[in-house]
Amino acid sequence: MIVVDVETSGINPEKTSILSIGAIDFANPENQFYAECRIWANAEIEQAALNINGFTREEITNKEKTQKELIKAFLKWLESCEEHTFAGENPSFDRDFITATARREKEQWTATYRTIDLHTIAYIHMLKRGVLQLKNKRTGVKLDTILVYIGLPEEPKPHNALTGAKMEAEAFSRLIHGKNLLKEFEKYPIPKHLKN
Repeated sequence: MIVVDVETSGINPEKTSILSIGAIDFANPENQFYAECRIWANAEIEQAALNINGFTREEITNKEKTQKELIKAFLKWLESCEEHTFAGENPSFDRDFITATARREKEQWTATYRTIDLHTIAYIHMLKRGVLQLKNKRTGVKLDTILVYIGLPEEPKPHNALTGAKMEAEAFSRLIHGKNLLKEFEKYPIPKHLKN
């Protein structure tokens, strides 16, 4: 699977723009991708999104790389990966932005329809242990909840797509295999409840 995370200028892939893509080939975690680009002409900008990812309006309109260059580079990198199933925290969001960008830039890509959601994996693990958190009668599990549950610190603010992809990949490895994936997270012990 490909653990992917995007940072964007908003939440609608048809009206707002990708700003960066970070991705990890789960089967070969040394194979990583990260790139940033400027927004496409007339893309909407939501200040709430910029507050999350830390980009400024000036940065996202003046980046050297175009949307077309970003998506071409990502799709080329993707070909180096054996499996193209997207995974992450809400991976449909990331897939939909990549798909909309490829379509807008007239780049050929057959979108993956099946995704693996980190939230679901963590939800099931917590449910089996009887520690599931609900908020307003719905799941209260979010990425930072998952990261703490698996023994990592919360995601640094502002968000960065590659950092997000790395932390999500580490979470998948700890939840599924009970082991560490990336060397940079070895200093964080794996909780006993994750060890097989």
